[in-house]
Amino acid sequence: MTQDIQMAGPSISELEISIVEDCMRNGWYNYEYVERFQREFAAYHGRKYGIMTPNCTTALHLLLTALGVDRDSEVIVPECTWVGSSAGIHYLGAETVFGDIAADNWCLDPNILEQRITPRTKAIIAVDVFGNMPRMDDLQAVADRHGIPLIEDAAEAVGSSYRGRRAGNFGKASVFSFHRTKTIVTGEGGMILLDDDELYQRCMFLRDHGRKPEGPAYYVYEVTYKYMPFNLQAAMGYAQFQRIDELVGKKRWMLEHYRQRLADIPDITLNPEPEGGVNGAWITGLLIGKSHGIDKLEAIRRLGEMDVPARPFFYPLSSLPAYPGARERYQELNPVAYDICARGINLPGALIVSEAQMDFVCDGICRLLGS
Repeated sequence: MTQDIQMAGPSISELEISIVEDCMRNGWYNYEYVERFQREFAAYHGRKYGIMTPNCTTALHLLLTALGVDRDSEVIVPECTWVGSSAGIHYLGAETVFGDIAADNWCLDPNILEQRITPRTKAIIAVDVFGNMPRMDDLQAVADRHGIPLIEDAAEAVGSSYRGRRAGNFGKASVFSFHRTKTIVTGEGGMILLDDDELYQRCMFLRDHGRKPEGPAYYVYEVTYKYMPFNLQAAMGYAQFQRIDELVGKKRWMLEHYRQRLADIPDITLNPEPEGGVNGAWITGLLIGKSHGIDKLEAIRRLGEMDVPARPFFYPLSSLPAYPGARERYQELNPVAYDICARGINLPGALIVSEAQMDFVCDGICRLLGS
């Protein structure tokens, strides 16, 4: 049965097929779907501008470049996230500074953020991990106090909200991912959302080889990036966006179904949902309490023996070989991240997973944890 239970992936309907077909037939001499998707996605999130990119990693890289991050800069990121959140910092030769996470939401801790800021801090990236929302008002207050731009990495948070504001509506700018594993997919794809006119113009300039709309054809002012999207990609995203309530609703139903089926197991935690907020639940995280005496890799191994698929929580970024020497500096500084990430797993969350398959997963977890 494990081959039939997908960890992450999309729901594709006839709507997507028909819109992509229209783009195939009619979309080669215009950028209509890119422009429409950018405009409507931004408006939905209460932002002035949307800038589509090939993926979310390039969105962050583009944005950090536009903000002036360079080799003399530091950028703060949380430990518990995918490396795409921090890769752009490395591309620019800046120093990546890792902040501990809060135990109640698995996101960047505002108190720790305050401690990590130095005169070289050029930006702060807060990640809505798994759809969980950090204490965005507290993070923004810290950023404002120090005059540092806050970026919301909402790659995993389509459909989430915090105190009545949608994920993607926080900070100087925000970014989303449309990777094939996300709630809304384009195969690969990303989006920057922002309100600042000057920053928008700079990002647009950097996105397409340093050209200006008012400049002569083929006239390049700076050597920049080629981070342009394409119309077929945007057509897929635009079609998926028409179904956003349905797709987010399925993700939230899955989280609640897991929560109900596993309610009798003591000392476990699933995705938190702050008071007044909504968790879009891109993926369901399961934190195994210390009383069970099992770490994530052993749990995944034993579940695999029962044909139950699972994946590990993101590793602390500072623990990875990609950041040599970082563990020695940060393991003691960021104890919550190292503890939580050692005991967390992700449960299957593909939009095609059935209720029966979820029940099969839950039966395996109950056997694993003795309930």
